[in-house]
Amino acid sequence: MKPLIVGTRGSALALAQAEMTETILRSVFPDREIVRKVITTTGDRRTDVPLSQVAKSEGILDKGVFTKELEVALENGEIDLAVHSMKDVPTVLAPHFEIVGALERAPVSDVLVTSQAGGIESLAQGATVATSSVRRQRQLQWLRPDLKLTDIRGNVPTRLQKLRENDALDAIMLAEAGLVRLGYDLDSEMDGLFAQALDSARFYPAAGQGIVGFEIRKDDADARLCAETITHQPSMILCRAEREFLRLLDAGCHTPVGVRSWLDGAVLHMAGRVFDEENVAAEPAESTAKGEASLPEEVAAQLFSELG
Repeated sequence: MKPLIVGTRGSALALAQAEMTETILRSVFPDREIVRKVITTTGDRRTDVPLSQVAKSEGILDKGVFTKELEVALENGEIDLAVHSMKDVPTVLAPHFEIVGALERAPVSDVLVTSQAGGIESLAQGATVATSSVRRQRQLQWLRPDLKLTDIRGNVPTRLQKLRENDALDAIMLAEAGLVRLGYDLDSEMDGLFAQALDSARFYPAAGQGIVGFEIRKDDADARLCAETITHQPSMILCRAEREFLRLLDAGCHTPVGVRSWLDGAVLHMAGRVFDEENVAAEPAESTAKGEASLPEEVAAQLFSELG
């Protein structure tokens, strides 16, 4: 049997997520050789400018700055399964690719990391917060219009170090999932920094946040079997619903969208929040929906239709 080649980005978080995937694959397929191939993406190379500028300068649509090179490797048969942070994956894939599985979702909250204890309530008027996410920027502006926002790039350890070393920064924002997967303890001081997980019912996460997903060539039955066998089905339902909501919005990396989804037995609940891309002062459009968990795309369509 040929080895299963797993493709991943080379950041600390991406490697941790690849290791999680490979560990589960080896436990389920003990006789199968699992090989890792690390691939540098456009988003990894271009950390000098905001992601929106990277996408525009490279001619890459949506969030493909973190997936394009992995998909090229898939297409060329250099890898069989691409491991992604699903919040970085474009909502519309080329016809010959498919997201076919996911690991169990990690915590979905966004985290405010500050140089002083106390969280968001303790930030002084006019404090400077760094984040590369337009969704986080707009929600912060909505909750705290006084805050000054600036862009920041780099992997998780790099961003934390920038906060420690830059006296002009009061806080940065990161995903709780990434911090947890890298072994950070949010309840303890992190080498002079303090973390506060923001309530996801108040500060909506990104679609797919906390989900590690698997992309394959659609006609690769072997990779499909491997991915589907290790998939956490409740997380895959949430992933499908949130990605469909983004697809209906035609939302890309420039669109400030937050979406929550959760399961209550056989019922899927969703809540969405969409900010105007141009008018910073405008109130966001919001909606909620619920329906059968077995029909996540239909629940997402209801959420989209009731935005207002």
